[in-house]
Amino acid sequence: MENKKSNIILLLTNLAVGLLIISPILYALSVTFMTTDQIHTMPPKFLPKSFFLGNYKEVIAAIPIFRFIFNSLVVATAVTIGQIITSCLSAYAFAFYEFKGKKILFIIIIATVMVPGEAIIISNYLTISSLNLLDTYTGLILPYLTSAMGIFMMRQYFLTVPIELKEASIIDGCTGIQFLTKILMPISKPIIGSLGIYMFLLTWNQYMWPLLITSKPEMRTVQIGMTMLQSSEVQSFGMMLAGIIIIIIPSIFIFIIGQKQLIDGMTSGAVKG
Repeated sequence: MENKKSNIILLLTNLAVGLLIISPILYALSVTFMTTDQIHTMPPKFLPKSFFLGNYKEVIAAIPIFRFIFNSLVVATAVTIGQIITSCLSAYAFAFYEFKGKKILFIIIIATVMVPGEAIIISNYLTISSLNLLDTYTGLILPYLTSAMGIFMMRQYFLTVPIELKEASIIDGCTGIQFLTKILMPISKPIIGSLGIYMFLLTWNQYMWPLLITSKPEMRTVQIGMTMLQSSEVQSFGMMLAGIIIIIIPSIFIFIIGQKQLIDGMTSGAVKG
């Protein structure tokens, strides 16, 4: 009986905290269905009198928002796939192979985490510019195809896999790459899913890099598109929130689908080595 009461209290507490956290998003969603007069009424109203779709129509008319979403999807997906591939390959080498300078190289890679992105963004811009990759998907994607954090996460997880498993696979005739792709990566789905979701959301929310290397409207991403929306209609609060709701839908959808992998990945590995 005592345990049942504790579970009910815990459930109600989690529900209250969850509602408190998402209340700004719920209010923003409600405002998008209000007219300008309803938004500015005092005291503020939480629910619209009727579902007004004019704010969403204004967003679509003001900026090519679906083009921006497509650009962000292309960039975020490519970066996520690239991060998974490079992180798995690097982590596999650091976890299962011995070579000269291995520890020093790994320390150097991890040390790059302490370098802020703002410190290298200009050098990255000059490199991309010299390669004539401004206003291209390649320019948006290339600098973010690998990261020290991804390598570290995958290495720590791979270290929890017994070395005997690799030795047994070699006896069965597996090559190193076959062991990685057919055995190691399938059993590492939680950490791979965690890394993928984190990198997708991180890339989706990028602002400075797309702003720096894109000048053509058709190559803008969603975060830059929102600034264009703000400059086109500063006074239309409902339209601004409608644009925000549209661009956060894909990231919320990805998070809902992969939340189990994200939690499992963050709570596994990192216990050895």
